[in-house]
Amino acid sequence: MSRREQLEAMLVNDPNDTFLRYALAMELESAGENERGIEMFRGLMQDSPPYVPAFFMLGQLLARVEQVEESRRVLVEGIEQARAQNDSHAAGEMSEFLASLG
Repeated sequence: MSRREQLEAMLVNDPNDTFLRYALAMELESAGENERGIEMFRGLMQDSPPYVPAFFMLGQLLARVEQVEESRRVLVEGIEQARAQNDSHAAGEMSEFLASLG
């Protein structure tokens, strides 16, 4: 059983597990299933509270698929969420990546 299959099987038992959903989104991205990965990252961004790492990973993915304006928007929102959750490290990483986009 592949890592992806294992994650999907675990999610059947606990579909709201944030870490499992994030790990599956990362697996999808690695497999080149960008649209499904984007959908999963967006779902994590809608959680309460939003899952901050999802903003950074989605921002990077969008930049790679040449959706730079959308990447910037996601990163700005992610920086705001990171600050609201007192995660200055994540805010700093996203700020640096945002600056690299020009």
